[in-house]
Amino acid sequence: MMARLAQQDLLHQDTLTAFGHFKDQLSYPALEDGDLVWRRSKGSSDSAVIANEGQTQSSGGLKVLKGNLGQAVIKVSAVKKEHRVIEAPAKVFNDQSEVERAYQSGELNCDCVVVVRFNGPAANGMPELHKLMPLLGNLQNDGFKVALVTDGRLSGASGKIPAAIHVSPEALRGGVIAKIKEGDIVRLDSVKGCLEVLTDLDSRDCVKIDNELGQMTWGRGLFAHCRQTVSAADQGASFLYPSLEKHTLEPKLT
Repeated sequence: MMARLAQQDLLHQDTLTAFGHFKDQLSYPALEDGDLVWRRSKGSSDSAVIANEGQTQSSGGLKVLKGNLGQAVIKVSAVKKEHRVIEAPAKVFNDQSEVERAYQSGELNCDCVVVVRFNGPAANGMPELHKLMPLLGNLQNDGFKVALVTDGRLSGASGKIPAAIHVSPEALRGGVIAKIKEGDIVRLDSVKGCLEVLTDLDSRDCVKIDNELGQMTWGRGLFAHCRQTVSAADQGASFLYPSLEKHTLEPKLT
């Protein structure tokens, strides 16, 4: 990957790294007569995964989804074609532990789009929703058509489940995802890049919850400023610390 980016002149190759010159980072280790040697990378050994110089791929593993729910991103590289378009009633939750309890009680044994909201960067910093994929994977194995729609995050672990993540605007900031009710028909079409609710939501108000209820308090107050000022996920979920200059105190002579 680094070699491919360097070929495209997308890296600062004049940078002096902690381990030497930049060109040394474009090498890989190998054994030669029992000795460790470093060989210059000439590109990917599997161009179906990473295209080499002069090659192109028809599509990537990520797609952007847009619709009346806002904008989201989906990883489709491991999703089978028959699962890339899901239209089903919504099952709505505000926490991944609620999904776990519903699964254990059998409430999710049906075709459904699991909607998990109030998990965006402003709500709780967007933690990994690690509990969801094994559960949804089991439902898919049982023959149910399932998908995930969330303003939360998965770090590449969505696998075979169609998962629209980083829905923006998020629920805490008035996103349409906060208007969805149980049973609303949600359509996730990763082929056409659509994410929408097939229900008129104009007359509905956004659901509001006490987002502090049930949250662990250790450290949460320290990061309150970050949650309040963070940008939307589709804008990088980043923030700027306030300038410290205006808070500098002039020493007083006594």
